[in-house]
Amino acid sequence: MTLKDSYNRPISNIRISLTKQCNLSCIYCHREGETSPKEPISAAEIAEILRVAAHFDIRSVKFTGGEPLLRPDLLEIIRSVPAGMESSLTTNGTLLAGIAADLKDAGMRRVNVSLDSLNPGTYKKITGIDRLSDVLGGISAALDAGLTPIKLNMVVLEGINDHEIDDFLAYVRGNRHLVLQLIELMHFNDCNHHGDLNDLEGSLAARSKQIVTRRMHHRKKYCLDGAEVEVVRPLHNTEFCAFCNRLRVTSDGTLKPCLLRSDNHIDIRGKSGKELEDLFIKAVSLREPFYK
Repeated sequence: MTLKDSYNRPISNIRISLTKQCNLSCIYCHREGETSPKEPISAAEIAEILRVAAHFDIRSVKFTGGEPLLRPDLLEIIRSVPAGMESSLTTNGTLLAGIAADLKDAGMRRVNVSLDSLNPGTYKKITGIDRLSDVLGGISAALDAGLTPIKLNMVVLEGINDHEIDDFLAYVRGNRHLVLQLIELMHFNDCNHHGDLNDLEGSLAARSKQIVTRRMHHRKKYCLDGAEVEVVRPLHNTEFCAFCNRLRVTSDGTLKPCLLRSDNHIDIRGKSGKELEDLFIKAVSLREPFYK
């Protein structure tokens, strides 16, 4: 049984935040929309959430944080992913080198790595900590482990890193296992470095040999000179919302139908069986495009 909301959008992806904790202090962090989370849900609760997700034909799960690699029972959680459900993980990469092979062995398919600068000084300015070399080492370890394709998430910050896009293109060029994702800054805090991606996307389109429109959020994928680039634009974007297929779970156990809203959460902490299945149905019934 596939769940669809009243706008006929099927739910095929679930995104589960494993912890509010993080070892970086990025200037733009939106904390997955969590404002004052409680203690994180247990591995057993996550396994039951995944069981119900599979029951509703949800085909993929992405684990996030905070920083999910800080979760001590992470490998146990990954092993609980139902057969046939693809698992991926978004990480800042600072701890990835030491666990990449174990993630693959536990059943993880691939990873996204947040990387906003290839310059150590700029990286520290954005994240608060000088850990760029650890992140680059983590990417190499993930490539070696086969956690691919690796998507590099670069939040474009006007006046801080927007001049580095060609450097990132050079970094991924020629490696089919690396994909650059250029992400529009969302207005969740006081980070005033939002850049208009219109000109950037126009430049990518003009230089691309091939342009593919992905089903998820109708985002564009640009293929140019051996580099693969996706542009993620969540703000004031009716197509982004119209093609959203995602349901979120906060670290403290609430179903979150929309990243940009916090007034329609459904508490599922400690719930299981038919009761949890009914709460999934209720959460999906509350979904509506933020930008219509």
